[in-house]
Amino acid sequence: MSSISLPYYADPRELPCSIPTRDQIESSNNVLVNQSSRKVVVVGEHFIVKYGGAIDLFEGENMVYLYENSIPVPKIYALFEEDSVKYIVMERISGDNLLTLWPALSQSQKEIITNKLKVILNNLRSLPSPGGFCSIGNRPLEDGIFWMGNSKLQINGPFTSETELNEAIVKKFISHELSEHKAAFYKRAFPYVLQGHPPVFTHGDIQRKNIMISKMAVEDGENNRDVEGSLEVVVVDWETSGWYPSYWEYSKAMFACGRWYDDWNFWVGKIMDEHFTEWAWVDMVMRECWS
Repeated sequence: MSSISLPYYADPRELPCSIPTRDQIESSNNVLVNQSSRKVVVVGEHFIVKYGGAIDLFEGENMVYLYENSIPVPKIYALFEEDSVKYIVMERISGDNLLTLWPALSQSQKEIITNKLKVILNNLRSLPSPGGFCSIGNRPLEDGIFWMGNSKLQINGPFTSETELNEAIVKKFISHELSEHKAAFYKRAFPYVLQGHPPVFTHGDIQRKNIMISKMAVEDGENNRDVEGSLEVVVVDWETSGWYPSYWEYSKAMFACGRWYDDWNFWVGKIMDEHFTEWAWVDMVMRECWS
């Protein structure tokens, strides 16, 4: 897929009502995220809007592409920039995120949710790469492991081989002024432990806070099971998605387990293929870079 033309507006026939104006967006009191250079707000009953100077419209482009390929994501209604402020206007998904719901879920409810997530990720993996490891439109990858902070020194691809991607990770490690001997060790080790992985489309941040449950599975008392048809799962926050090595999704999802205070890590292994060795290496590098 080539990148879409910006500004982008969905077909008016697909809108639930008129797209909110800037004044309506910026005057919303229903604020979900409030940071210095980015906000996420609810506007009316139909819209969620991400806006701010630090917002990247690329996330919206990703979601347009995924929606067109039948991946359950919020529909994008508008992508535009005015006065250096970027706006992503999307469908409001009713319900709660999985992080909020998780402590009260039964075993059978967890099974139904993770089975649906597995189908979503399998469908995601079937999206063909335009060539190598890249974002849509064969653009650079947006994962923070490749962020250098200096636009003149970019190491985020696109990469034609896994070897090139591995070299970029080592450059990131070196940029933190960490041990040159450890960097040399990674250079020796990566060709053995991080090789042979095809590029597959990857969300890049599978955490429960990024999974919306719009209809909760209900208990069928007679059979003591959940009614699967009553559940809808939608994945949000696609800002770093693209074609990464096949181990990447699992490694990042396990890294996000944080303090491992509950059973989520077990269910991650039900949602996607497990890559124990690769995860251990990626986890080590990321913790050293961000400690």
